[in-house]
Amino acid sequence: MNAPILERDPSDPTTKKEEVSPLLKLVLELGPLVVFFFANARGEWLASQFPTLAELGGPIFIATGLFMAATAVALIASWLLTRSLPIMPLVSGVVVFVFGALTLYLQDDVFIKMKPTIVNTLFGAILLGGLMFGKSLLGYVFASAFRLDAEGWRKLTFRWGLFFLFLAVVNEVVWRSFSTDTWVAFKVWGIMPITLLFTFSQMPLIMRHSLEEHAGK
Repeated sequence: MNAPILERDPSDPTTKKEEVSPLLKLVLELGPLVVFFFANARGEWLASQFPTLAELGGPIFIATGLFMAATAVALIASWLLTRSLPIMPLVSGVVVFVFGALTLYLQDDVFIKMKPTIVNTLFGAILLGGLMFGKSLLGYVFASAFRLDAEGWRKLTFRWGLFFLFLAVVNEVVWRSFSTDTWVAFKVWGIMPITLLFTFSQMPLIMRHSLEEHAGK
């Protein structure tokens, strides 16, 4: 027998939440990264225009401070629009605040560079660790978007777990091997296309294990 699929009861007011348009959701997710990229590229100009920012340090530190602020704005906006905070952006935001604060306080950009490594390793370990205990945790996150059978959730969870660990390794290689500017550009303009390609590559698996697809047949 297939494991029961987690679904929210539309009639339960405690589970209702406002939907955000895909475009606005993309802006909330990419906005802080764009701010980070712009502030790092134009750090000296920002420091000359806003002397307070100069007290943070060089461009990467100004970018870190503004990245933290933009992340906070995105989380607050998400809460105001949906009255909920998705678990992944929330965890990522907490790590941004912790490692960003360490970066500014110690004036060491290693901390902010390690943030993607920590976040992706954490997500990967949680997903793969859940499978070891028979839990396809990805199903708890995306049950409202997809209805898959138990095997589909297991496979998808396993693949995403490995993908998160892959992103952690790639981040380590890039920030340790290239300049700060190259790392920032890759973080903003490289990770998202890679993630989108991986996501689209999983559609055949999702279609094979979709309960709607089986019901239609």
